[in-house]
Amino acid sequence: MIYTCTLNPSIDYIARVKDFKEGDLNRTETAQMYPGGKGINVSRVLKRLGIESTALGYTGGFTGEFIKDFLTNETITHDFITVSDLTRINVKLKSEKETEINGLGPSISSSNQEELLEKINSMNEGDFLVLAGSIPPSITEDFYGEIAEKCFEKGVKAVIDTAGTALLKTFHHSPFLIKPNHHELGDLFQTKIESIEDAVFYGKKLLNEGVENVIVSMAGEGAIFLNKQHALLANVPAAGTVKNSVGAGDSVVAGFLSQIILHNDVQTAFKYGVASGSATAFSEDLCTKDLVEKLKNEISIKEI
Repeated sequence: MIYTCTLNPSIDYIARVKDFKEGDLNRTETAQMYPGGKGINVSRVLKRLGIESTALGYTGGFTGEFIKDFLTNETITHDFITVSDLTRINVKLKSEKETEINGLGPSISSSNQEELLEKINSMNEGDFLVLAGSIPPSITEDFYGEIAEKCFEKGVKAVIDTAGTALLKTFHHSPFLIKPNHHELGDLFQTKIESIEDAVFYGKKLLNEGVENVIVSMAGEGAIFLNKQHALLANVPAAGTVKNSVGAGDSVVAGFLSQIILHNDVQTAFKYGVASGSATAFSEDLCTKDLVEKLKNEISIKEI
């Protein structure tokens, strides 16, 4: 079973405004609302790829109910913990330039945190837990590390998609997969990743820290995959226009895990992950399986 965990989900309110003028009255041309959060995105993409998951995390108030109702309508299993504060709303304004205003998020009590740890404690050996996204201000940056430790003890395979100290704290507990982009990888080592060779060099340092598998997104240069047995490079499909950056990295994780579950082959999984990320980038919303299958044929994997 795959579980995803989003500690700080949101409603993403996406408003398109022609010729936005600061300080004036502006009217939307179109507006949509979606459940936001990296773990939730992973669950939504997994569902589109035919793989079941259970979404965990914290929700509160009418905004939290919107997220649960939305996932229920997409027949995605969820088991959120209810908190007293409202789930946040993130505003994404699309005009000549794109502007984002992200909410702070609810306060998560120590008892709420213990409740989540109890859910993880009931998972089985061989399950996957995707920990993705930011940590709310009310939770210390040690929390992902604490969860990763519990996963290691239970034989649950932890997938970590976050940044900074929260990510570093997980390395001693042998996470199954991490997926930084090249900027995040550089930040971990206080350097700049400017080439595939740089990404491989610093990615291998993560393996030495205890991480089992690493995927590094390299924007237009493709992506690399590293573990103790393989160093792989994937290209980006040429046939497509980038329309959307939100959820592309989450789609890589979902695509990868979907094939690990089905075939347990990292090369197949890596190709499918890159195809899924590209399909989301080429779409207005998250990827569809049809587009993933199409783009998969345009991706080549080579050992480096």
